[in-house]
Amino acid sequence: MHTYQEALDWLYSFVDFSAQRKVKYSPETFDLSRMWALMALLGNPQDRYPTLHLAGTKGKGSVSAMCASVLKAEGYRTGFYTSPHLHDFRERVQLNGEPISEADLVAIVRRLQELAPQVTGITTFELNTALAFEYFARQAVDIAVIEVGLGGRLDATNVITPLISVITSLSYDHMDLLGDTLALIAGEKAGIIKPGVPVVSAPQLPEALETLERVAAERAAPLTVVGREISFQPLTHSLDGQTFRVNGETFSVPLLGAHQVENAAVAYAALQALGAHLPLSAEAIRAGFTNVRWPGRFEILHRQPYLVVDGAHNADSAKRLAAALADYFAGRRVHLIFGASADKDIDGMLAALLPSVATVICAQAVHPRALEPEQLAAAVLARQPTLHVENIAPVAKALARALELAAPEDVVLACGSLFIVAEVQAAQKLLITDL
Repeated sequence: MHTYQEALDWLYSFVDFSAQRKVKYSPETFDLSRMWALMALLGNPQDRYPTLHLAGTKGKGSVSAMCASVLKAEGYRTGFYTSPHLHDFRERVQLNGEPISEADLVAIVRRLQELAPQVTGITTFELNTALAFEYFARQAVDIAVIEVGLGGRLDATNVITPLISVITSLSYDHMDLLGDTLALIAGEKAGIIKPGVPVVSAPQLPEALETLERVAAERAAPLTVVGREISFQPLTHSLDGQTFRVNGETFSVPLLGAHQVENAAVAYAALQALGAHLPLSAEAIRAGFTNVRWPGRFEILHRQPYLVVDGAHNADSAKRLAAALADYFAGRRVHLIFGASADKDIDGMLAALLPSVATVICAQAVHPRALEPEQLAAAVLARQPTLHVENIAPVAKALARALELAAPEDVVLACGSLFIVAEVQAAQKLLITDL
């Protein structure tokens, strides 16, 4: 193996559950013994540096990005593992905000190639996670921020014992895998809680919080709940960012939407807990929040017309997106580019979004789980028969059509999956030249 593309081809040659529409979520399928075996063969790199571990239905990426940004601002050599990526696989494994180099990735994949035959049934995500853990060890990071891929209890990242565990907002998503009640979903996410390790939770619905409290108590893990032990309130907001107060301190973030204030409060609580192990100044927290970047989450790519992308892909996140639309773009016509994976709550998302939009263009990202536009259109019309709906499979053509329909004061919104977001981000650079 000599090239970056060859390394990626090898990684993706294994079982990739993220590309499958139907997966059995069980210890037989998501078997942590494979990760433990691979880690042992690598010399347990995940134990060579402290970690912050984050799970949740919504917000875990934003909270992770904020935490990593603050740790970098303090001067710590900071690793960040996230998924999925938007444009380049290397985005998943970052050091101080910079993606892993192609050369480093190829070198580690060569090592994994030597070891993988010794672990029967190893998967793509397990290899990706091992790659990140090994890279952070080789780079001698001061700390790594590790985002769960799916669930928590059986996730490949759950071979670490972090300094702090974080559980962001819980809602209904991946119900076919994680369970069809909030208690069951919370139980899976709570699987990252380790004995004696402090836990920080976002505000939760009672059913979810009850489960988190029970698991934390069973494992003697001190639990801090944002909104209960940590107070926060929004102050000002505009299309350029927002200010807010947490425990009496005022901060700002460039990320838009009221939910990002909650996410920032969760990050603040996690960082305060982390301060018992790694000193963090108020200045670093302020700078890290101010400078955080997390593309694809209520991100404005263009104005006149406004082009907004958001990774909302379940009913709860769609409700938050609809609230942000009403807050920032009240009274403007919205042209929705919508695409989603087959395993998502399509009707729940449409219920939240359709009252806000004038037209819908159903699109399909280049991904094995992406639902066909015709099926999406049928779901739209079943809910709102008089709405103007078009089916355009390639996302670039869907964007071109939406921009054609939009007046300068209108909003073009693309959402439903991060795959749609990524393709719109790429297409807008070619379609819109006056950025």
